[in-house]
Amino acid sequence: MNLPSLEGKVAIITGAAMGMGEATAKIFAQAGAKVVVADIDSEKGNEVANTIMNTGGVAIFKKTDISVASDVQAMVAAAVKEFGKLDIAINNAARSPDTKPLIELDEAEFDSVIAVDLKGTALCMKYEIIQMLSQGNGGAVVNISSISGIRPQPNNPAYIAAKHGVIGLTKAASLENSPLGVRVNAVAPGAIATPMLRGSMERRGAKEEEIAPYYSLFNRFGEVDEVAHASLWLASDLSSYVTGITLPVDAGYTNR
Repeated sequence: MNLPSLEGKVAIITGAAMGMGEATAKIFAQAGAKVVVADIDSEKGNEVANTIMNTGGVAIFKKTDISVASDVQAMVAAAVKEFGKLDIAINNAARSPDTKPLIELDEAEFDSVIAVDLKGTALCMKYEIIQMLSQGNGGAVVNISSISGIRPQPNNPAYIAAKHGVIGLTKAASLENSPLGVRVNAVAPGAIATPMLRGSMERRGAKEEEIAPYYSLFNRFGEVDEVAHASLWLASDLSSYVTGITLPVDAGYTNR
């Protein structure tokens, strides 16, 4: 497969120890980027970085809790120390959604979801963009939202609020930084066959053939690589005239 070239680029991928983040880190490395695999899970994160290295790519792992500003600063600093700069950031890290209606809201769970999915994304953008602006050569940021940030589902109000917020942050950061050379976009994945989704289905006793037709005009779940390729396009020079958008990768779900 011919991929858009990221030769000479340095990319941070958060939440890269599994699922969409892992796929994105591996595909970006295949496209020629030097990759910082950032995640709170050291064991799996190191495995991803080692796999990239063992297959001819260049990567390091940096343990990062994106809800903690000092961790995010250290993540960006690690990229610059190891590779000399930062060109691309894919802000993918998120925690599992809440599962109760608003009237049963658990305040601690709400705070946790917002701290990671919304504040954490904002912190990542802050320090990534500061670094990109300091270099004077522009950059590309891609935030991973969700179809829940466009078309809400019941029983996860904190997650829905956070993912709507990620789209708002994307628009705000694009307005502020695109004139300075840093493009900011978002991807909104639909029903993607991630470990998180599979685990949720197992707990509910649900099957893909029962659920997929509701979420997908293709009657199947998306693959993690399909989301990664959307991020790759937005991060590459092929999308050089694109900023401030949210790209659904959802098999037409949000158009219904």
